[in-house]
Amino acid sequence: MKKTVTAAALLLLNMALACGNPSPANKQRATSSKRAIVRHQPANEIIPAADQTQLYLPYLKGKKIGMVVNPTSIIGGHKTTVVDSLVKRGVSIKKIFGPEHGFRGNASDGADVKSTVDKKTGIPVVSLYGAKNKPTPDDLKGLDLLVFDIQDVGTRFYTYISTLHYIMEACAENNVELMVLDRPNPNGYFVDGPVLDTAYRSFVGMHPIPVVHGMTIAEYAQMINGEGWLKNKVKCKLKIIKVANYNHSLPYTLPVNPSPNLNTQQSILLYPGICFFEGTTLSLGRGTTFPFQVAGHPLLKGIYSFSFTPVPMPGISDNPPQKNVECFGIDLRNYDTQLLRKSGRLNLSWLMDVYQKFPQKDQFFNAYFTKLAGTEQLRKQIEAGMTEATIRNSWEPALSKFKQTRKKYLLYN
Repeated sequence: MKKTVTAAALLLLNMALACGNPSPANKQRATSSKRAIVRHQPANEIIPAADQTQLYLPYLKGKKIGMVVNPTSIIGGHKTTVVDSLVKRGVSIKKIFGPEHGFRGNASDGADVKSTVDKKTGIPVVSLYGAKNKPTPDDLKGLDLLVFDIQDVGTRFYTYISTLHYIMEACAENNVELMVLDRPNPNGYFVDGPVLDTAYRSFVGMHPIPVVHGMTIAEYAQMINGEGWLKNKVKCKLKIIKVANYNHSLPYTLPVNPSPNLNTQQSILLYPGICFFEGTTLSLGRGTTFPFQVAGHPLLKGIYSFSFTPVPMPGISDNPPQKNVECFGIDLRNYDTQLLRKSGRLNLSWLMDVYQKFPQKDQFFNAYFTKLAGTEQLRKQIEAGMTEATIRNSWEPALSKFKQTRKKYLLYN
């Protein structure tokens, strides 16, 4: 973590630099202040591609650009979006494409997002979540290059990689190059879960990969191309700008929320395992200030002491499951996520334990669970009371085969 430079230190530096011929005392203060600033900027700091403007700005000059972006597409910490920054630098951005939640991120989870005009820049915004998931030839007409800069969280059911698929497909079909500004994967340190059965292909699972894929967005783009997953096996012309000083074993704290209900680092790290509850009758805390850190249901009263009540929260969760009803269940807000890193595995115990304690087991799962799991087997295995070891063994050999395939597309040691 960077330490904040004190206001006093900055004042001393400014005073010294304001004089053309500073006194020895001011020289000493200025040198001291400069050293303090440098000392707080580690040489091995992880730098997302968007912040390395020297690597891609020259490539954008003179081109008509489309941007695939959302609120995670920032440059310089929290300061500004990459779109606002590039517009100020004179880049000719003609169109913006927004995924789930929209470009500025003011749409609730699952809510249709309408195409519009961005009020701040006046640039047309095409929604890729709602009426369509894929840009049309008219959307891409006149564009020389699309730039994809979205923060992923490393799970198959997080929809930004599905948007990536359709962007790549449209670019390939319309002869438009795609630049990917890569970002670290906060769950990139492991690979685990059942591999998707393509019979259950959906927008929350498009490719035969496990629940946790262990790749950055640019690595995943290379896999989509290399494995021939685009329609008619077309290939997208890719230009990748890499993250600096990154490898998959490094922890990474996201500077902004990747979506409205992944609002803490805790929820992001819990997400691969706890998201399975989205395919059940339980509430995952949507409609609270701690979504994806809890799971509960009214029928668990007397079994669990922890409780919460989901309520509508416009722009975050308009109609949360178990709305306005007190739910009882598990509280993972203080769970030590280092345990997940040490195990290197998807946590199944939360789901399996709650299922065993749920009073009405025939009402526990819903149809969405199969889409999240990517297979019918996981639900059947849990219902049959199989052990976690038996369930994990059933993921082979597909999981090991994926891990080998993945190696071909990795950009970071």
